[in-house]
Amino acid sequence: MKHFQALLQWLFLRAEGLFNAAFGDRINPFYHLGAITFFLFWVVGGTGLYIYIFFETGLSEAYSSVVSLSQDQWYAGGIMRSIHRYASDAMVLTMMLHMLRYFAFNLYHGFRWFSWVTGVMLIWMVYASGINGYMLPWDQLAQYVTIATFEWLDWLPSFGGTLMRNFVYSANVGDRFFTLLAFMHLGLPLVLLMVMWIHVQRVPMARTTPPRPIVVGLLVSMLVLSLVAPVQSQGGPSDLSTAVTSVEMDWFYLALFPLMTEWPLGQVWALVVGGSVLLCLLPWWPLKFRRGAQRTHLVVVHGESGASTEFKLREGETILDAGLREGLALPYECRNGGCGLCLCSMEHGSVDQRPYQPSALPDAMKAQGKVLMCCAVPRGDVVIAVDGFVPSETATIATLYSGTVTAMELLAQDVMRVLVSLPEGQTLDFEAGQYIDILLDNGQHRAFSFANAPHVRDHIELHVRLIPGGRFTTHVFEGMKVGDAMRFEGPRGSFTLRDSMHPILFVAGATGFAPIKSIVEDAFQRGIQRPMRLYWGVRQRKDLYMLALCEQWQEEHPNFSVVPVVSEPTEGDGWTGRTGLVHEAMLADFADLSGHEVYLCGSVKMVETAVPAFLAQGLGEDACFSDAFLMAAPTPEQAPAQPQP
Repeated sequence: MKHFQALLQWLFLRAEGLFNAAFGDRINPFYHLGAITFFLFWVVGGTGLYIYIFFETGLSEAYSSVVSLSQDQWYAGGIMRSIHRYASDAMVLTMMLHMLRYFAFNLYHGFRWFSWVTGVMLIWMVYASGINGYMLPWDQLAQYVTIATFEWLDWLPSFGGTLMRNFVYSANVGDRFFTLLAFMHLGLPLVLLMVMWIHVQRVPMARTTPPRPIVVGLLVSMLVLSLVAPVQSQGGPSDLSTAVTSVEMDWFYLALFPLMTEWPLGQVWALVVGGSVLLCLLPWWPLKFRRGAQRTHLVVVHGESGASTEFKLREGETILDAGLREGLALPYECRNGGCGLCLCSMEHGSVDQRPYQPSALPDAMKAQGKVLMCCAVPRGDVVIAVDGFVPSETATIATLYSGTVTAMELLAQDVMRVLVSLPEGQTLDFEAGQYIDILLDNGQHRAFSFANAPHVRDHIELHVRLIPGGRFTTHVFEGMKVGDAMRFEGPRGSFTLRDSMHPILFVAGATGFAPIKSIVEDAFQRGIQRPMRLYWGVRQRKDLYMLALCEQWQEEHPNFSVVPVVSEPTEGDGWTGRTGLVHEAMLADFADLSGHEVYLCGSVKMVETAVPAFLAQGLGEDACFSDAFLMAAPTPEQAPAQPQP
C-alpha cells in the first residue's frame, strides 16, 4: 500500500505543480476539491428544482415532460437538464479525487478518522441520489437502471422481491411508483446536505466555497458542454414488456451496473459492503495499541514584538490545523503545501514534513530551518516563529474604513497612483511600511501597501500595478473614477523600520517601491540620519516611475542614495546605468553585508532568491526584513497577509 500511496503522491504533486504553473496556487482546483464538491452540490440542487417544476408523474407524462423540457425549452430547461447531469458527474469526480488525495497523503489517521468515515458515507449517498435521478425520466436508460437496482435490492431478505412485485411487475406503473421516486429524489439530497455539514465539523476553518475564478470556470465549462453535447433521453419511453438491450452508460454513476448483469447479485453486495467496510477501517490500519490518554504536543508560537502564545496539538495534527482549531490568526491559503504563505521558522524541536511543492519551500529556506505549517507534523513539543503573528488577546484590531477616491494619476503605462481620502474628521494611524486590505464586493480582499508617510494625514497613497486578468487592478485602470467609494481594513503588516544604528539597504522590485517610499519619507520626517541606499530593480527604464523623486531625495539628503537597476533594457531606452538582477547589483557593491540592515520588498521569487544570497554574504538573519507579494492572474484570491505594494 505504501508503494501505491507513493505513486499517487507523485502523480498529485506533478499535476498540482502543472496547475500552479498555469493558473497560480490561488486557483489550483486540486487545493479546493472539497469546496468545489460543495459548490457542485448547489448547482445540482438549483438546476434540479427548475427541472422538477416541469416534471410530471405517470407512465407517459414523466417521459413526455422531460422530452418537452429538453426540446421545446432547450434554451432554458434543456440547458438546465444538461448542467444538472454534468454537475452531478463532476461532483462524483471531485469527491473521488478529494478522497484519493487524502489517501495518497495519508490524511485519514488519528482524529481525521471522522472526516474519512463520513466521507465514505457521502460517496454512497451521492450514488444513491444520482442513481435515483436516472430513474425519473422514464426512458430506456431509466428502465434499465430501475430494474437492475430493484433486482439488486430485492436480493436482500428484507425486501424479498417486494420492490419488483409492487412497482415494476404491475400491469401499469402508476403514481405510487413515481411518488416513491420523487420522494427519494427530494429526501436523499437533504440528508446528503446534513451529512456534508457533519463531515466538515472537525476540519478547522473548512472552506465550502471555491475561489471565484474556479466558480466561473466551472459554470462556463458546463454551459459549453450543455450547448455542444446536450443531454437527451435515450431510446424512447420505457416499455416494461421489452428488455433493454443497449444504453449509453454514465460511468461516473453506473460503473457497478455491468457487474449486476454479469455477477451473482450476492457477489456485488459483497464487493460493495466489503469495500466500504475496508475503507472505513483504514484509519485504524495498521493497528496501534496505546495505553492511557491520546498523546498531545505543546506548540509555542513566537510572533511580533516578543508576543507569544501556546496551544496543544493532537498527535498526527499539523501545526496549521491545530492553530486554526484554537482560533489563532495564522497566515495560510491553500493548506496543501502549494503556496508557501504558512511559512514559519523552527526554533526548537522537529517535525515530519508532509509532501509539498518545491516552490513553496525552496531548499535554501529549508536549510535555514523553515517549514510549512500546513504540512508540518511535530514529533514532540516545538517552538516556532511566525512573521507578523500577534496573539488575538494582544492583537490590534484592524478597523473598517470607507474612503473616497480623490485622485488618480498614471505613473507608468501599467502603474496607477490612487489617492483615497477618509470622511472629514476621520484619520488612520499606521506605521510606514504597513498595508491595507481593500474589500471587494464579493468578500475577497486585495492588499496594497501605503506609499505615503504616516505624517501625511489628508489621504492614503496607493501604487496599483495592472495585472493582466486581475479583477481589481483591471477595475482600477478601466472602471474606477474619482468619487468612487472604497472599503478597506487596516492597518496591517510588520514590514516597518527597526530602531538601530546600522546602515540601511533597501531593495525594491517594481512596485515594491511603494512601502519603501513610505519608510524613506517617514525617516526623513523623523530626522533619521542613518545611511540609506535604495536599489530599485525593474525590467525596463519606463518602469522606474518615480526615479525623479528618488534623485530629488538624493540631492536633498546626504544620507540617501539610489541605484536604479534595469534587467532587460531595450535599445530605445538609452539606458546607461546598472543592468541585471537588482539583488546581484547590491551584492556586487557590498562584499560583506555584516553590520547592515536590509529591507527587501518584491515578488516571492525575488525574495526567495535574494535572501539566501544576502545571508551567505554575511547579513545576519535578524537584520533581514522582507515583504513578498504575489502577482496572481487571472482574478486571483489574494491572501490578506500578502500586500501588493
